[in-house]
Amino acid sequence: MDNVAKAKEIISKIIYITIASVSKDGRPWNTPVYSAFDENYNFFWASWRENEHSKNIRSNPDVFLVIYDSTVPEGTGGGVYVKAKAYEINDSKEIEYAVKYLYGRKNKTPRKAEEFLGNYPRRVYKATPEKFWINTEGEVNGNYVDKRVEVNLFKK
Repeated sequence: MDNVAKAKEIISKIIYITIASVSKDGRPWNTPVYSAFDENYNFFWASWRENEHSKNIRSNPDVFLVIYDSTVPEGTGGGVYVKAKAYEINDSKEIEYAVKYLYGRKNKTPRKAEEFLGNYPRRVYKATPEKFWINTEGEVNGNYVDKRVEVNLFKK
């Protein structure tokens, strides 16, 4: 399987992404979230506004996502790594679009957009990818290393 096909398979199979974000004062934060994606590989999730990653995204949109298949035997796992810009969605139409994917992935009826606005505690977030990588095997001076190779998921 080529790297693009492998990346697409991992993204389709794994329902949790890990989001790395950074606070205003430079403290890193990493958190797993249930997610879904659209045909352009925009990633969506819903989180409480006061979670650390939610606050970090409001002050710094630069995030790094990892989607790693840890369901396979040791030494055979594959991961997709994504440099992205993330933001809290505040437009009702855009929320409707996102929750269609979030709830559709679980075969559930989407919640109403207004349940992610105003005084409600949770918000919907979107990460727009800039670059993708996949891990591959390599060797340096006779030693196994885990390498990253950039893949283009945007080409047809």
